[in-house]
Amino acid sequence: MDLAVATPDLSTLVTALKAGGLVDTLSGAGPFTVFAPTNEAFAALPKAVLDYLLDPAHKAQLVDVLTYHVASGSVHAADLKNHEKIPTVEGKDVEVTLKDSKVYINNAQVTTADIDASNGVVHIVNAVLLPPKYAATPALRGARIAAE
Repeated sequence: MDLAVATPDLSTLVTALKAGGLVDTLSGAGPFTVFAPTNEAFAALPKAVLDYLLDPAHKAQLVDVLTYHVASGSVHAADLKNHEKIPTVEGKDVEVTLKDSKVYINNAQVTTADIDASNGVVHIVNAVLLPPKYAATPALRGARIAAE
């Protein structure tokens, strides 16, 4: 959390983590691997989707989306394998794709890899990852399309 707070381009993520009540969890011992969407990634979501996720009435959905960005353990870029599936705290896997010397998590490109934190590692990504179960949720369907 300290790393995210200290990174200006992750301020929307910090706001979402606070709204989801996940600050203490991610400040815990870990280790965690976090795929951290930038402010620009959140801005690419339709405004209605971001408003929906940040509405206290939809906290459970926000927590699902945020925990889909977190894996147990500390996974560095050099350890990733093409088409590797990484289980997330949310419960579903994200998939690694290595293409043209770039790393993708689902369809989000890792723009900055291997930022070591006291309790794990952070990889900054350029899109918000959405769990597969939200593909059929009308309020989030636009976000899924925007993220891909």
